[in-house]
Amino acid sequence: MPIRRGSVTFARFRAEIPAKRSSDTRRWLARGLAKGAFEPLDIERGEDDRAAGFVSAEDPGVTDFTSGVLEGEWALFAFRVDTLRIPSSAVRAELDRWVALHEKERGRPPTKGEKATQKDLIRHAHRQRAVPSTKVHDVSLHLASGELLVWAASRKLVDEIAAAVEGALEIKLTPSSVSALAVRSEVSDAALAPTAALTGISGKEALHVEA
Repeated sequence: MPIRRGSVTFARFRAEIPAKRSSDTRRWLARGLAKGAFEPLDIERGEDDRAAGFVSAEDPGVTDFTSGVLEGEWALFAFRVDTLRIPSSAVRAELDRWVALHEKERGRPPTKGEKATQKDLIRHAHRQRAVPSTKVHDVSLHLASGELLVWAASRKLVDEIAAAVEGALEIKLTPSSVSALAVRSEVSDAALAPTAALTGISGKEALHVEA
């Protein structure tokens, strides 16, 4: 399981898995995950600074899901995110130096178009030298119960991974957090509030604090 690699934070979902997948689980998983497989950033010709998609849980460089995904009743895979960060301060400093040199050599400031073109050239040069940062987040799907665990702390990333899983495997995910269960059960906020026994504050003290 993913916890063997040190992950301790996860979000839990309940998956509605279609009956048709039971005929060939391995094929269903391989086809679905391949649709959302990770594709590396194209440093030379691409413009994107971020790439995300599914990879093998054992090797983040592998996007072949025909084997190594199933472990007992669990489907284990991962979601990889590569980010290319180009420091805007470095681009701005280099552009300022170019503007100063342009004014000195030509006796006039560069036009807006010239400045924009030079900025693109500077950014492209920095892009060629930049090394993407890589983060890999485990995903665990228990096929018998439909429980899906996303091993990530960021709420935004959890939502992105959940949406990717839904689209790739063609399943419906429902959050299984306490707050989500409360919303579905129409439990009031007051019912979820800490009790006096938990906080150690009596009812009268609580009223005094609120006042």
